[in-house]
Amino acid sequence: MIGLSQRPGRKLACQQAVELVTGYLEGALPRAQRRRFEAHLTSCADCPEYLAQIRVIIALTGSITPGDLTSRMRDDLIGLYRRWRADEDQGIR
Repeated sequence: MIGLSQRPGRKLACQQAVELVTGYLEGALPRAQRRRFEAHLTSCADCPEYLAQIRVIIALTGSITPGDLTSRMRDDLIGLYRRWRADEDQGIR
């Protein structure tokens, strides 16, 4: 993942911050990475809004368990994930 291998003290780029949002919201970032992420939020005009949007999405959607999905929905999500991973592996964004 971009951003995790950078040396402490270097500023995050917006793309790196976006990739860390889930870890930030889950409290899974190491302390130094969390501080860098929060420092980025204070100096960026767009990322705080993105973080707020993700929080709203999470609040509106709640949580989905595997039992909430039909077989077709599960297959569609797995297919979507596999296509995304294949694109990532090929460097397509």
